[in-house]
Amino acid sequence: METKALANSSTPPVSIFSRPIHPSRTPASVGFHKRTGGFRCSRGRSHGAKMAAVELEPSLAVKRKAAETYDLLKGTSLFLIGMNCAMKSNLGKVLADSLRYYYFDSDGLVEEASGGEGAAESFLGRDEIGFRESETEVLKQLSSMVRLVVCAGDGAVESVTNLSYLRHGISIWIDVPLDMVASEVMTCQHRYPSISASDSSPEVLTKLTKLYEELREGYATADAKISLQRVASQQGYDEIDTVTTEDTALETLKEIEKLTRVKKLMEDAARPF
Repeated sequence: METKALANSSTPPVSIFSRPIHPSRTPASVGFHKRTGGFRCSRGRSHGAKMAAVELEPSLAVKRKAAETYDLLKGTSLFLIGMNCAMKSNLGKVLADSLRYYYFDSDGLVEEASGGEGAAESFLGRDEIGFRESETEVLKQLSSMVRLVVCAGDGAVESVTNLSYLRHGISIWIDVPLDMVASEVMTCQHRYPSISASDSSPEVLTKLTKLYEELREGYATADAKISLQRVASQQGYDEIDTVTTEDTALETLKEIEKLTRVKKLMEDAARPF
């Protein structure tokens, strides 16, 4: 997003390690294909604000539901948590575009602040505590802003402090089957620190399962959970990989609408007569 556009926003850009955050609704370079749910991706990853455009135009149904939800949100930011995968990041971009919010990838911001993906990996290996502090700083600054969709990395649920920053918005757990995440890791080199390029498919799935079990308690603190298996069932699909990003976006917007309406009812009930 251009700096000029930010000047018209009620929330000024902030900086991480003296680098300004420039919100972006621009989709990442992920070779997305709607009818496969977004699991075809190019090798490597794109993060943060520097992204190449691909087709991720929300459908009319998604736009209509987003329009119904927009006023209820009142600028509240959305934090997407769950295992890192193309579905989660593509969903974030569709939600941001349909709600006219800004999109961020928290891992990408840490990488940019560190000097790139290679530098970030070196930083993590050299000073894990410092790297985790960087993740916390990113979340702290993002939590102070409004009208964001944040695709949060695993670090977002690994500490009480980070979880507290997610409470500044609505947190949504995007639960994708691990075999689908493993397939993406194998074909796209989707980065996980514990997984090496030489790992076999069973080894990748075993490591992802271990990581999932470690993070599940943090994921479960989310305000809402969107299960890809449940979306497939609701849509009447026989195969989970038939679920599209737009199917998931519609279910996510419905959950957000439900949460915001319940919150409003509770606030109205608490008002004195």
